[in-house]
Order: sequence, then structure tokens, then C-alpha cells
Amino acid sequence: MNALFFKITLISYSLGTLAFLGYLLAGKKELLSRFSLIITGIGFLFHTVTLLTRTYDAGYVSLTRLSDATAFFAWALVMVFLLVEFRFRIHVLGSFVLPLALISMLSGVMLPTEMHSPDSAMHKAWVYLHTALALLGAVAFAIAFLVGVMYLIQERLLKSKQLNNLYNKLPPLDLLDELNHKAVILGFGLLTMGIIIGAWGAGYVSGWYWDPREIFSLAIWLFYLIVLHGRITVGWRAKKAAYLAIIGFIGVIFSFVGVDLVWKGQHSFL
Repeated sequence: MNALFFKITLISYSLGTLAFLGYLLAGKKELLSRFSLIITGIGFLFHTVTLLTRTYDAGYVSLTRLSDATAFFAWALVMVFLLVEFRFRIHVLGSFVLPLALISMLSGVMLPTEMHSPDSAMHKAWVYLHTALALLGAVAFAIAFLVGVMYLIQERLLKSKQLNNLYNKLPPLDLLDELNHKAVILGFGLLTMGIIIGAWGAGYVSGWYWDPREIFSLAIWLFYLIVLHGRITVGWRAKKAAYLAIIGFIGVIFSFVGVDLVWKGQHSFL
């Protein structure tokens, strides 16, 4: 049954991606706009059921394997989009969010999905909380990245005076810059709490190992701290803030995925 829910989720997100991209490239298509939002909502519903049934079947919450982490990341990313759509009515954001969520889901398909009983050190509430906060922080940084891409596209359209359908669908630059800033603040706060809980738990259970993921997590935290400080003191806004959001998210991806491909440490996904 869980496999069926997962397939429905993939199909829904695939259709949603095509619909949102069609909306982005076509003229004003109200029917396509409504369909893309409805099919995304259906996909999110089945995605939620998929995660719940998988947790029920396993008997515990699993976020320590890369396949589960990518599924949770995609779920939270779509959830944030739906909340932003409800609050700000930025429908075009779905044209950027859905493809990234679909890529995350498809990458998880290629990873091992069989459930294993975690060891006693990993089967702790603080591990779940630490991982969930880190993943939610990554989602916020992903939103900042996508909004940054949208900012650069809109800024280029304005400079070249291409006031076409795409220009009309993208939000104003000031709003995109504001969303970028808010997303970075939220992501930084979540990552900070995740690091604090992880450091406390690791020190309590087995000690601080300074393995590659811990080092990269601290490097990413320091990078975003500099970004926020630079925005306040030096005025790193607008185009520069968009580029920094893109660079930062590349680091986030490497921290979650690339580290395991190069090194294996205490924080490697199972």
C-alpha cells in the first residue's frame, strides 16, 4: 500500500511540475494555474500519507537514511510552497519548487529503502529532532536559493526591457529580496537549533567526532552568519544576496549528499 501511495505522489508531482512549467512559459492560463495547484495539493496529501504509513510500518521515525531524508525534504519543500502560496499568492514559485521536489523524490528512489532497526545511539528523540531541524533549515535555504534564481531572472528581464509574460508573472524585486532575507533568517535559526541539539546529544552519548559532516555543517552555519551580518552592516542585498543564496544552497546540498560520496563518518546517512 505504501508503494502505491508513493507512486501516486510521484505521478502527482510530475504532473504538477509539467503544469507549473507550462504556466510559467505560456500566457495567462487560469485553468492550467488551478490544475497545477490542485494536483500539487493531491500529491502533498499522498506524500503525507506515504511518510505516515512508512513510519507506522517501521515502528519508528526514520530520518537517518538518505532516502528518507530526501523524501522528508521534498515533503517539507512542497508544504512551505503551499503556505507561501496561501500567504503571498506567489503562484509562479511552484514552477521552481515542484521541479526541485520532484528531483529530490526521484533521487530517493535510486537509494536503498529497506528498513533496518537503528542502533541504540541513533534511536533517540534528540537524533530525530536534530535531523529534522537540519532538514527544515535546508528547506528554508532551498527557498532562498529558488527566490534568488527568480530575482536574477526578473532583474535581467528588467535590464533588457523584456516586459513579457514571464516578467508579469514573477514578483517584484523588492518582494523577492524580502523573501530571500526571511528564508535565510529562518534557515539560519533552524540550523542553529539543530547544531546545538546535535552537539549536546553527541557529547552526551559518544562525544564530538569532528567528522566531515560536522565540519561542513559548521562551515555552512558560518557562511550564512556572514551573509546575515553583511546584509545588516554592509548592505548585501538584492543581486548580491541572490548570488549568496545560490552559493550557500550548493554548500547545503554537498553537506547532505556530497559528503557521503567522498567521506564516511559518524554522521553519514545509513
